[in-house]
Formats: sequence, structure tokens, C-alpha cells
Amino acid sequence: MDINNPERGERIAKVMARLGVASRRDAERMIEDGRVQLNGQTVTTPATFITEGDNLVVDGNKLGKKEQPRLFLYHKPSGLITTAKDPEGRPTVFEKMPKDLPRLISVGRLDLNTEGLLLLTNDGGLSRLLELPSTGLKRTYRVRVHATGRGGQAALAEKLDKLQKGLVWNGVRYGAIHAYIDDQQKSDSTNVWVTMTLTEGKNREIRNVMEALGYQVSRLIRLSYGPFDLGTLQRGDLFELPQRQVKEKLPADIVKQIY
Repeated sequence: MDINNPERGERIAKVMARLGVASRRDAERMIEDGRVQLNGQTVTTPATFITEGDNLVVDGNKLGKKEQPRLFLYHKPSGLITTAKDPEGRPTVFEKMPKDLPRLISVGRLDLNTEGLLLLTNDGGLSRLLELPSTGLKRTYRVRVHATGRGGQAALAEKLDKLQKGLVWNGVRYGAIHAYIDDQQKSDSTNVWVTMTLTEGKNREIRNVMEALGYQVSRLIRLSYGPFDLGTLQRGDLFELPQRQVKEKLPADIVKQIY
């Protein structure tokens, strides 16, 4: 196992995430459910530490050394849940993955009706670093709204400008968002496409912010996440980035921690 302190080791949930078993939060839930054993004993607390040579077993499967981090670009279609399992039985992103791939974790989530770029990785540590607000990775979306009523597109454009200062909606503070109406669409059209770029990525942020402005999102497509773009990927396409490209695109501090 990789360790930071040769005497104390690493927290077990962190090791499980690094091995691609689950996110740290999900790993802690697995421990609470009694699904994790260390050296033949069931682990009862996430505060457990693991060192080189320890025998770690999850759901009866012994975990070995950490695999090389891999990163995939996936064009998520609408209608898929970004979770491993759905209690309601709805189809998930991971059910669509080729069977010969390792267990993958999503970098953040896209809700049921959101389309576009979803990053997938076998490395929980990489997923966590890419999600952290402190990393500052921008996410860009194309957003379709129905702009009717007084002022039409002009009123929408004025409201979008105000998002540069952020806003509070239903008790939640949303940071600055850069947003503008896309070019090359009829000025009198009521179905309007908007491009929005943000860094926080809070749950349903785009939909909530647009609701705060008085608009309902009818379609939402993520175009990019940090340095990674949807490009020409078609719906349902999955592409693994060569490790060299991943290292070139990622911030140097993330590369240093992961590779």
C-alpha cells in the first residue's frame, strides 16, 4: 500500500479511494455496513489506519497494489443516473461501461436529465482533487431556457450579467458565474441558448441559478470540465485519455500528488 507515514500509515477510507474502490464518503459507508476487513478483522471505524503489508478485504475481495490512474471522457446521454446503483431501478452510467474496464468513479455528477461531458477515473484520489473547489477547475455548460415575457432576450441578457456577482437562492450562496447568450440565434426566438461557466459545481447549480432569475432550464449540456472538452464525442461515446495527455493537461500540483 502507498503510505504517507511509515509508522502510522494512511486512513483506510483514503486507501480505498486511492485503489478505486469508492469515494472516501462511500468507503466510510461501506465500513459502517461491515463490508471491510483488515487483517481478518471487520473494520468498525473510518479512523482505522493501514500500512504496508496489511491485508485489506472489501466484500470478500482482497485488494492489491494501486493501479495506475486512468481518466476517461464520457458523453453522458440524458436519462442516466450518475451512481453505482439506483434504488428506483433507473439505468446508470456505470451499467453502460464496457465490462473489461476496472471499477470507475465519476468526477462529480450530472443529474438525470443533464447531458455532456462526464469524467470517469479508477482513482479515488484523482476524482477528489478534480472535484475540490480549491482546485479552481472551470465547468462550462450550454443551457437552453424559454425566454418569454417582457423584454425577451434583452431582459435575459441583463439578468445574466448580474451573475458575475453571484447570488443567494433558497438560503444557498452561489459564486460568480460568467454567462452570455450565444450568437447566431434569432433575436426574437423564445428558446434561447446560453453559455455558462462556473467553478463551484454545487448540486443542481445551473438549474437553481436560472430558477432564481425566473427561467426554467429545458436542456443542459456540459461542454468542458477544467482542461478537458467534450469535443466531437457523440452521445454514449467513451474515450480514455493517454496518460501523457492527462499529465500535460492537469495542474502540476495534482500531477505531483497522483503520479
